[in-house]
Amino acid sequence: MKVFFLGTGAGVPAKARNVTSIALKLLDERRAIWLFDCGEATQHQILHTTIKPRRIEKVFITHLHGDHIYGLPGFLASRSHQGGKEKLTVYGPKGIKEYIEVSLSVSQTYLQYPLEIIEIDEGIVCCDDQFIVTAKKLDHGIPSFGYRVVEKDLPGTLMADQLIEDGVRPGPIFKRIKEGETITLEDGRIINPKDYVGPPQMGRIVTILGDTRFCSAAIELARNANLLVHEATFANGEEQLAHDYYHSTIAQAAAVAQQAGVEQLCLTHISSRYERSEWSQLEEQAKVDFPAAVLAEDFKEIDIPRK
Repeated sequence: MKVFFLGTGAGVPAKARNVTSIALKLLDERRAIWLFDCGEATQHQILHTTIKPRRIEKVFITHLHGDHIYGLPGFLASRSHQGGKEKLTVYGPKGIKEYIEVSLSVSQTYLQYPLEIIEIDEGIVCCDDQFIVTAKKLDHGIPSFGYRVVEKDLPGTLMADQLIEDGVRPGPIFKRIKEGETITLEDGRIINPKDYVGPPQMGRIVTILGDTRFCSAAIELARNANLLVHEATFANGEEQLAHDYYHSTIAQAAAVAQQAGVEQLCLTHISSRYERSEWSQLEEQAKVDFPAAVLAEDFKEIDIPRK
């Protein structure tokens, strides 16, 4: 599980930062990638990476401001042209269905893969045997959501060497033991899986928020997350400006991380008013309140290992 930043800027594309798009790489877990927001030129950013559009199986849109969705029609079309055949599901606030359908219809774009569009509200967005994704409304000028991605706990590691040492031959029986089945061997011995399977591996939690002021919903979504991705459009000292434009300062993002008890905070959606020479100062501002904070940059990747 890795979080890869395709765009980390706010409002309009800039030379140093493209607008928002974040890839959650789940290649080991499900040979797939999930995309969070798709700002203008996201497909251009992808060209500079090893990401294959056909691997992207889900797109989660936080809100309908242009810097988060203008790249979506182009990406959907390119995925089709580049050999994407598998189903793609787009989740987003009310209005995302009309936006996509009108864009594709007017441009006479015909996709070569099934496209499902789900307009969301608060609660469980999607759930399968590996992950559960929930959403909550944040505090922005238009409906803006944050997403909490929870990996379900995994079975513990099978102690295969110990089984072999105890005279159990490798084969399908190993799988049954790992899945928790009690086995009676031909010689009458009973194999209790608790004796040969380690403790469960805790699933990881990633919280990715849309644009927002400081709010309790952000804290709830981020509770005990391994990684929180939070917007920090403005530097400290610009609290009034952040409030007026429904955004957050660095200190406010750090306060969410602190109150939620997250392991790591990554700040994104940085205003283009801050030059590259100022980025290290912005990161230092965050570290004052939350030492495990980093500032996102385009093409930065954060690994989220299992414990």
